[in-house]
Amino acid sequence: MSDQNNNSENKELEALMAETIGVKIGPHKSWDPVNQPMIRHWAEAMDDKNPRYTDPEFAAGTEEGSIIAPPTMLQAWTMRGASWKHAPGTKERAADQPYVLDILDDHGYIGVVAVNCDQEYFRNLVPGDDISHYMEIEGISEQKQTGLGVGYFVTELWTFVDQNDEKVGEMRFRLLKFCPPKEAPKAASKPAVESDDKPKKALRPRPGMNKDTRFFWEGLKEGKLLIQRCTSCQTLRHPPTPMCPSCRSLERDAVEASGKGVIHSYVNMHHPDLPAFDASPNPVALVELEEGTRLVAGLIGIEPEDVRIGLPVQAEITQCDDELALALFRPVSEK
Repeated sequence: MSDQNNNSENKELEALMAETIGVKIGPHKSWDPVNQPMIRHWAEAMDDKNPRYTDPEFAAGTEEGSIIAPPTMLQAWTMRGASWKHAPGTKERAADQPYVLDILDDHGYIGVVAVNCDQEYFRNLVPGDDISHYMEIEGISEQKQTGLGVGYFVTELWTFVDQNDEKVGEMRFRLLKFCPPKEAPKAASKPAVESDDKPKKALRPRPGMNKDTRFFWEGLKEGKLLIQRCTSCQTLRHPPTPMCPSCRSLERDAVEASGKGVIHSYVNMHHPDLPAFDASPNPVALVELEEGTRLVAGLIGIEPEDVRIGLPVQAEITQCDDELALALFRPVSEK
């Protein structure tokens, strides 16, 4: 197909997508108002011990004078779940109303990957608040060539309101819709080779690193599994954060963990197969260290069918390549 025909098709597609920008859909209602049981379950799942979420006596002395919901639960209140319909009162998108993701699917951009999600909070939510959200397409990029294929970045704006229709938060969810390559690029038809003619092994993905997490990754390079510690109240926390969830102090250091722990939860990843990893399924665990913190890590030295909750494990600092060291966990014998 000529470049001229491609340009014509792109313009037609982009014109269709432009019609969806700014069209507000909703409201999407919540099944239940903000409530203490869901807050407690969330705090337990996230291992967040902030007393403002679960301790009524402590919360009574705060600005709100009551329990508040963790701000990051914002989206949870109006999510419909995997198989449930939205709550009564929800205004669904009309059947004939164009939706940019459907349009992209129809034009062959069937691949999808989430890029990032930003939330902004305007007030704390308290038990009894009845939350709804509206969604609109805020922006669509020009066509981009990415490592996954040619595609478009789509930004959804979710606006959350309370029972008085007052805005309590916003979320911008950005994803890439791309057209998967029909065949591998010619340049990749032969494996890359090292100087000794051996195939070059694919590298594991690089971790996201910032000033708050750099100590963790540099510690692994030195053979140490480090845990962030609040120097004000001595609370240990992982993943690293700039502020202590217990006392709100910004002062912190790090202590070396023993690497001993047990499997708190796990998944066996079956799809997709990734060249840097062993053939699927790959077991990935949420490990609870004996110091009390938890971290997600790969498992080694065990078959996927043998993984179980409560299994004792020990960290092994593994140098994956010249730049990346990871803490992988191996089962240990139970005495």
